[in-house]
Amino acid sequence: MERENSISCETQLEYCRAIIRPEEKQEEVFTFVDNGFSGGNVDRDGFRQMMHLVREGRIRKIIVYRLDRISRSLSDFMGILETLKENDVVFVSSQESFDTGSPYGEMIVKILMVFAEFERQSIIERITQAYLHRSGLGIYMGGRRPYGFRFSNTSIHGIRTKMLSADEKEIGHIRYIFRQYAQSGVTLRRLMDDLNQKGMLPKEGSWSAAKLSVILKNPIYVRADNRIYEYFAGRRADIISKAEQFDGIHGIQLYGQTKHSREDWSDIRVVVMPHEGVVPAEIWLRCQKKLAENRQIGNSVSNTTSWLGGMMICKSCGRTMTVTKGGKRADGSRIRYFSCTGKSHNRICEGPDVTLYADSLEEMVFRLIGEKLSGLKDLRIRSEPENPERLNRLKNRLTEIRNAQMLLTERILEPGIDSDLMKLMNEKARTLAAEAETLKAEADAMEADSGELIATGVLEQRWQNAEYEDRKAVCRLLIDRILLHRDGTAEVVWNL
Repeated sequence: MERENSISCETQLEYCRAIIRPEEKQEEVFTFVDNGFSGGNVDRDGFRQMMHLVREGRIRKIIVYRLDRISRSLSDFMGILETLKENDVVFVSSQESFDTGSPYGEMIVKILMVFAEFERQSIIERITQAYLHRSGLGIYMGGRRPYGFRFSNTSIHGIRTKMLSADEKEIGHIRYIFRQYAQSGVTLRRLMDDLNQKGMLPKEGSWSAAKLSVILKNPIYVRADNRIYEYFAGRRADIISKAEQFDGIHGIQLYGQTKHSREDWSDIRVVVMPHEGVVPAEIWLRCQKKLAENRQIGNSVSNTTSWLGGMMICKSCGRTMTVTKGGKRADGSRIRYFSCTGKSHNRICEGPDVTLYADSLEEMVFRLIGEKLSGLKDLRIRSEPENPERLNRLKNRLTEIRNAQMLLTERILEPGIDSDLMKLMNEKARTLAAEAETLKAEADAMEADSGELIATGVLEQRWQNAEYEDRKAVCRLLIDRILLHRDGTAEVVWNL
């Protein structure tokens, strides 16, 4: 392999030719060069050709410039060495004093191989640590330009890099995409058709449901505030940035694996970036909830056959219950019933022991919502508080206090803590608890004062005559989810 600031492949070949013995010079010599490949990669053309000739018995000796030119992996090299021994091939290095034609030479080459692999692992570790450090600083780590942004030059902690700046035309499309999809009844397909018809096209081709899904999942667009911090903290993501950096202004970027369980995102790093977000946190979170419901429902038709679609959850496995169509009744209507996708799609659940008829469940929930509305004196529909920045700072400080309390608890539970230190930690814990209580009271008061106060008597009357879309919207406003137990009983989790 040839790199900048290293000797050329031709020079390496000259060193190899120089140690060919006089009695060997009349024999046929094969030359193998894999320029541009690392010794850590054995899947290279020249190497494969050489090993093919070894197995055919056409090679008696292999000369390399250095040991790590053939392999840097100890496990790979031991296999190579075994193959060479089986075919009576001697292995020689021009720069290291060994020759596998003797037991001593074989021992030396194995020792050198250990050091070669150590060097390789050290390089990988240094590159990984540099990547983690730079990404943790909020430096853009490359990749394709996200739709809606362009690159501009900046400097972060003295490091010259690129940052994202809004592309005025495309960012308008982004705002429209999130705003529309957050509305009830708007599917990815309907949004795709709408954008294509309006000529609001992506960089290449036309919109597809897959392209829209990628954009809607990307937190690079969100104005990250405390709600976004809690969203990723609840999924156990590795949040690199401090809670106070989630200021409701800047976007964030994720680093790490792309495949993980829905509950454990510990392989994901979350970093607040220097660019400004363009999508309010509430709208972004609403879109994430909708996308999650769609993933659970899969290809089912529950959203078009029941206004409870996406709300019914199997208590046993946590998967969404989907509507299945049965036979026809005497009046020509279809029998509909809810079934567990954990059973039908994933084969991980036995599902309920009884048939859950959709008509009966809709009737029950309709009655419960009516009773809930009649039992309320008034209802406040939450909106933005008068001072959202102040509220976000309060919540960020509450998050910091919670994290500090967790660390203190871990320290207090450690064995052998000095009594004076224990006293100081207990005092700190009391101070944090008092501050948290004060801040929570202020935050609760701000949220209680925000929102539109409406008379539930009017809502109750309108509910009795509500059509499909209105029922669906009110249901999602009042109810978080409905848990279905194996015996068929339903447990309503209210938002109120």
